[in-house]
Amino acid sequence: MKILVPVKRVVDYNVTVRVKADGSGVETANVKMSMNPFDEIANEEAIRLKEKGAASEVVAVTIGEAKAQETLRTAMAMGADRALHVETQARTDTELQPLAVAKLLQALVEREQPDLVIMGKQAIDDDSNQTGQMLAALLGWPQATFASKIELVEGGLEVTREVDAGLEKLWVKLPAIVTVDLRLNEPRYASLPNIMKAKKKPIDKLTPEELGVDTAPRLTYVKVEEPPKRQAGVKVADVPALLDKLKSEAGVI
Repeated sequence: MKILVPVKRVVDYNVTVRVKADGSGVETANVKMSMNPFDEIANEEAIRLKEKGAASEVVAVTIGEAKAQETLRTAMAMGADRALHVETQARTDTELQPLAVAKLLQALVEREQPDLVIMGKQAIDDDSNQTGQMLAALLGWPQATFASKIELVEGGLEVTREVDAGLEKLWVKLPAIVTVDLRLNEPRYASLPNIMKAKKKPIDKLTPEELGVDTAPRLTYVKVEEPPKRQAGVKVADVPALLDKLKSEAGVI
């Protein structure tokens, strides 16, 4: 079984995000970047399936500028066998939108013919949570989203997913799309020897034009603003005073 794992280069989750002065987007210059945490979990799960003997090859793929190769090297240092890089200068948090990404992944799936695509449920830069579902629709494949447990069973996968009411189990036939949640696993750290080995693993470079995909954005970002600063609270003497403020100032009752 071949597994395809899309990974995205995003602003590191430990970094305090700053909005550009002109409000055109988030500042990324001289900011630490890393692999999207949900994609890191997806990559770890694919590697574990390979270690169990359920998969023969794990292929990492990313879409973005030349520096995105760093994310692919990280994926391969964790255990992915090889990588695909669709190079584009479009900003992946605003200009390269979920539908375009899904179409690019569709072209790569048709090229690579994987049995399973495991990906993060969303990226922490745009929080769209759309690409996996769109890819499944474009391919006509079954999908299981928000996976917190994945087990290989005869003829397919048994996926435990998190829903509002608790946990739900689904059986999906391969080939399939699975998007993963935070509680699926704990990603490993890449060891120094594996980091060195990853530098020698192959990365195939492609462009959207070579894949025949139009990545023009369908949505326009008008302005990006920071959330308003939270106002300080006030103390009230008693319940009547609280009710008065909720009615006259907050307007909630």
